[in-house]
This record gives sequence, C-alpha cells and structure tokens, in this order.
Amino acid sequence: KNMKIICTALVTLLASPAQAFAPQSSSIKPSSTRGSHVVLEAAKDDLIEIAEKSNPVLKYYDPLQLGSTTIWGETNSATIGFLRHSEIKHGRIAMAAFVGYIVQANGIHFPWQMSFDGTPFPANAGSPPEQWDALPDAAKWQIILFIGFLEWFSEAAGKHYMRGGKPGAFPNFSDSDLIPHPVPLNLYDPFGFSKGKTEAQKANGLIKELNNGRLAMIGIMGFLAEQKVEGAVPLLKGVVPHYDGEVMAPFM
Repeated sequence: KNMKIICTALVTLLASPAQAFAPQSSSIKPSSTRGSHVVLEAAKDDLIEIAEKSNPVLKYYDPLQLGSTTIWGETNSATIGFLRHSEIKHGRIAMAAFVGYIVQANGIHFPWQMSFDGTPFPANAGSPPEQWDALPDAAKWQIILFIGFLEWFSEAAGKHYMRGGKPGAFPNFSDSDLIPHPVPLNLYDPFGFSKGKTEAQKANGLIKELNNGRLAMIGIMGFLAEQKVEGAVPLLKGVVPHYDGEVMAPFM
C-alpha cells in the first residue's frame, strides 16, 4: 500500500512545467530608452536559456507575457527577480509538503511525544489534513509563527532579490546582525555540503530544483484536490481518502 501511494504520486507528477524566470545577469543600469531595451533583452535571453534547460521539449513558453511585464512600478529586472524568487520558494515549500504528505499518509512520525503532557502526535487521526486539524491551536501557532519568522528574515537580511540579489538565496543566520544571539546552523546547507561545488554544478542543481519544485506543486495540489473532489485526479481515485474539512482554513 505504501509503495502504491508513492508510485501513483510519482506518475501523477509527470506533467509539463511552466516557464522558468531567471534573474538579470547584466549589471548595466538603463539610462535611456535604448539602454532599457538592452537590459530587457539581456533578461529575456536569461529566461529563454533557463527555460530551454529546464524543459527542452516545451522550451520558452510565456503566453501571459510575464517575462516582459513590470509590477508595482518596478523595473522589468526587479519584476523578474520577484517572479523567480517566488517560483523557487513555492517550489521548495511544495517539495516539503509533498514529501510530508507521503510520510504522514504512511503513519510515520517522530518517536517522542508531541507535548510535555504526553500527548502523542495525531498519526491515527486520518489523512494528513485531518492530522493537521487534530493538532492543538498552540502547536499550529508555533509552526505558523516560525514560518513567518523565516519569511521576515529572508526579506530583511542580505541583498534583496529585487535589488540585484540572487533569487532563491536564503540569507545565512551567521552573517546577519538581525538575530541577537549566535545560531549554530544555517537554514540552507547547514553542514556545508555545497561549499565545494562549482558554479556549473550549482547551475545544474538549480534546474533540477526548479523542475522538482514544479512537479511537487502539481503533486501536492493533486492530493488535496482528490481528497476534496473524488475523481478530480483519476490516478489518485481510491488512493487518498475523502476529506470533509477545509485545507485553506488552518484553525477550523
């Protein structure tokens, strides 16, 4: 049964990803209409390159013209930085959610008690959404506030991705003065496994991360859609149970 869930989920993920956004590689600042055109074209070239690497079949596909637009009065370069960062971040969240769903669906949990009063993890409450519903509000607030802290720190520390920073890069706790005490491990690569990688290896890893994140977004939404509307994802029919709750209302 466990392998059936995993295998079916992997088959469900075999779908074509959307376009990839890439940060502007040029440091030239436009000083005229011609200069703006040069910068825009350089950014567009980056988009096409990363799109072709991430999906050689679909290649660059941008029907909504997001790669050429601007938002909030920002430049096209800043807009691309925002969109790239958003895609990478949500892809990472989806990967964690997808793997977490499979783990929870198979009844796997930490070996210790959930709270000091001896309350166990709600592994027997049902499907992953039902396990979330069974958590006490205090536990939910701890998770949500911790995520909020990570979001605040990623926006406040380091060079911002809309101001020339690298989209998807999470600042190191050890390099920031925003935290008043030492933090022994960073969120990204806490044990330094990536320090020896070349730029080519990092670029290749980014393409893999983009594709895995896109597939994971499809996967976790497929799980939840099938749980709410039976038959919405035919390959998952009978694999995941129906859910009567509301996944978008965390405190119901």
